[in-house]
Amino acid sequence: MTATTFHVEGIPAPQGSKRHVGHGRLIESSKALKPWRERVAWTAREHNVPLRTGAVTVRLAFVMPRPVSTPKTRTPPAMRKPDLDKLTRGVFDALSGLCFEDDARVVDLRATKRLAAAGEKPGLTITISDLTEELA
Repeated sequence: MTATTFHVEGIPAPQGSKRHVGHGRLIESSKALKPWRERVAWTAREHNVPLRTGAVTVRLAFVMPRPVSTPKTRTPPAMRKPDLDKLTRGVFDALSGLCFEDDARVVDLRATKRLAAAGEKPGLTITISDLTEELA
């Protein structure tokens, strides 16, 4: 199976900790997470990403919104929140059962986070491939 690459537009949302609301109920702490996960899953379906059952390699390239205070002449590294691991966690939950059986199938991951260049929209580029393709 060949590698599949697709782009998701929108502001990436991190999957943080759950919040206790009483009577043993927990809810996500971020209201932006559910719509972001739905957008990631919808885009994967639109691109007919096949379900992979073996070991997979995943590449995630997050483009974060450019703060207004960022100089127009240069783009510094995206060293502020959200954390890269929390961004990755939300994407994996959206793709589990859709692009790979479970996020435990991901054996090779490369994730990057950067600020959008001037005029560029935030989003995420995802590449999923079988591990055997990477070894060939």
